[in-house]
Amino acid sequence: MAETSFWTGSDKYLCDKELAQAFHMARTLGMPLLIEGEPGTGKTELPINYANDLKLDLHVYPVGSKSNVEQFVARFDHVKYLRDSQIEILNAQREEKGLASKLSTGGRDPESLADYVIKGPAAQAYGKPNSVLLIDEIDKAPREFPNDLLYALSHRKFIMPESGEVVEISETDMPSIVITSNREQELPAAFKGRCIYHYVHFPDQEVMGKIIDKHHPNINESVVKAALDVFYNLRRLGLERAPTTREILNWLKYVKDTAPDEAIKKIRGLEGIGALIKTQADIEKIYRVLGSNSYGGISFN
Repeated sequence: MAETSFWTGSDKYLCDKELAQAFHMARTLGMPLLIEGEPGTGKTELPINYANDLKLDLHVYPVGSKSNVEQFVARFDHVKYLRDSQIEILNAQREEKGLASKLSTGGRDPESLADYVIKGPAAQAYGKPNSVLLIDEIDKAPREFPNDLLYALSHRKFIMPESGEVVEISETDMPSIVITSNREQELPAAFKGRCIYHYVHFPDQEVMGKIIDKHHPNINESVVKAALDVFYNLRRLGLERAPTTREILNWLKYVKDTAPDEAIKKIRGLEGIGALIKTQADIEKIYRVLGSNSYGGISFN
């Protein structure tokens, strides 16, 4: 039976009560959890940390503009099948000539089509109860991709190409499935209907402080306060791409081994701004709004 304990996070991941409840409900009902929210809110980190914390198998499918169900579920290797079929013919010819040596197919048998099915992360996860499956950034996929997943999500099974093998799992043994979306496009209503839904809001300053403490537990409190003040001031400027959780963690990793006074000076002067700000337009806007033409002249006091 699938693992359905009420998971509230780990020493590296802060999982708030509402998200923990949604994740628990999805696993208890054998349904995928669809998490939406802006980048940097920890959507992807949830299944990764959950799998690491409970030592479960993790299968990841990063979605792109060319994603399709064949990549996600399984595909038939026609090239390898044809090559092995030719090898079988050659071996038969060699045997007729009395040659003892044979060419190898690597243990595959052209008469067994299942030998040529390459299972993707979905088929692998469905074949392993208690595993974790992450479908990351599904909003980047072509429109038909989430629609094509409806059958598998509803019936909990996949049919392997060519071989006809059925990979099926019961509701109680369903892997923990987490689907993330940055809302770059709206997902089909029918697809959302097959999921438990949760929207992750960007953490406020207090929660962000707790997240930082999990990743940098020994960092000076004054340094963290200075970084948080600058970080949230930047997010309030209406930038094209506001800095995210990952970026403040990287920024603090850069300054944390510096003496506190020096680290605070670096933070307030936006030294290492490239860890936080990712477009030239946003950097120019920061200078324009704050009245500075150099990092060291910026002040948030």
